[in-house]
Order: sequence, then structure tokens, then C-alpha cells
Amino acid sequence: MVEQATTAQEAPPDTGRVSVFSSVRQMDQPPLALPPGLAFDSRLRMEGLHFLSLLPSGAAPVAFLDPQYRGVLDHLAYGNEGERRGAARASLPQMTDEIPVFIAGIDRCLMPSGHLFLWTDKYHLCTGIGHWLEGTALEIVDMVTWHKQRIGMGYRTRRASEYLIVLQKAPRKAKGVWKVHTIPDMWSEKVPGRRVHPKPVGLQSALIEAVSNPGDVVIDPAAGSFSVMEACRQKGRTFLGCDING
Repeated sequence: MVEQATTAQEAPPDTGRVSVFSSVRQMDQPPLALPPGLAFDSRLRMEGLHFLSLLPSGAAPVAFLDPQYRGVLDHLAYGNEGERRGAARASLPQMTDEIPVFIAGIDRCLMPSGHLFLWTDKYHLCTGIGHWLEGTALEIVDMVTWHKQRIGMGYRTRRASEYLIVLQKAPRKAKGVWKVHTIPDMWSEKVPGRRVHPKPVGLQSALIEAVSNPGDVVIDPAAGSFSVMEACRQKGRTFLGCDING
């Protein structure tokens, strides 16, 4: 961990009421010694489960996971999987059976009251992800819908959104942990270009700011286009993550 002094935001005036909100984060990340073979703020080429196994327990305040799974595509069978714009995504290694293992590894690495931001699609949102969390200290506390400003596939409605599940490790609490209260639960952001599995840097940077302090380490064991690393750069956090394709 790159330790930095943090300047707390000024707390709102005391109105005599007990508030569940706070603009001050009272959680400090424990020191995180960098394990051999890893590097901060780098595009590491590494298998994600191996990466997680190298990290110490209970040291990271924030993690992101964007699993590569087939989900709805297996059930819809459009017939054009692997052709044209779907070719790059179809070639990525699938993580479907490993998702609970990734989540368990992240759970171990998160500090108490730390957050995992888990990307999912509407198929898994509707069928449920509870079995992914079995045996962990993680609990779903919120969700953000990302409107991508472009239309995808669909037999009936066309997919234009993805979903970011907000999970928190026990003990669950918001006051003194989540310090930004202006993030809407419907976020509209266009991702430029045709990157494989792109994610919104603006949304991720806002969430990072909400649940970490400057200099804190944010982990991502399946970084893809490394959008989380860019979000960390924008907010003065330290990125530690990898992707199997580097």
C-alpha cells in the first residue's frame, strides 16, 4: 500500500437528529505489503485466482469483479455468436463455474466493511446470484443500473443496460464508510469505441471515491480493458489487478 495522509470532508452541521449519512470516511485501510510478482498501477498478465491467492487477507477496502460468463447468451442462442462484433467476446475464457471461487477469494482479501462491486446482466439478476455468495461474509446492499446509450441484442426487448451489484463484507454499515451520497442508481454513460467487455470509467471512479480514501488499494482480478485502473488514476487511488490476457 502507498500510505498517504487523508483530508476528511467537513461533516454536516449538527441538527440534533441522528443521521445515517456521513461525508466523512472513518475506515482506514490496513497496510498492504506488495507480494512478490505483483506491481501497483500495472497491467499484469496473470490468472485471476492465482492473483487473489497471493494477496493478504483483510487488507483491501474495494474490489471489482466483471466475470466473463455466457449467462443469457447460452439461453438465447442468437446464432451469430462468434461472428462480427461478438467474435472477440466469444473467444474469451469463460468463468461461469469459477465465479463463486473468485467471490470467495475477494471476500478473504477485503477488510471488514469493505465493498465488492460485481457486474452482472439481467439474466443473472433475474435468476439470482445468491448461490455465488454462499460461505462468504458478503451481503447485497445496493445496485446501480448502467445505461450504455447503445442497443444490444434481444428476442423481445433489446439490451441497453448492465447492472452493478454492490456487496459489503460484514459488518454492514454505511455511515462512516460510504462518504459520497450523490451517485444515482441509474447511471447513463457512453463508453467510446468497440472495446471488448467495456465498462464505464465515470461510474467506477465515483464508486471508488465513495468507499475509499486517497492512496487506498483497489483490487480487480479480471480487469479486462483495465477501466478500473483508469478510474483509480482519476481519483488518486492505487490499482492492483490483472487479466489473463494482460
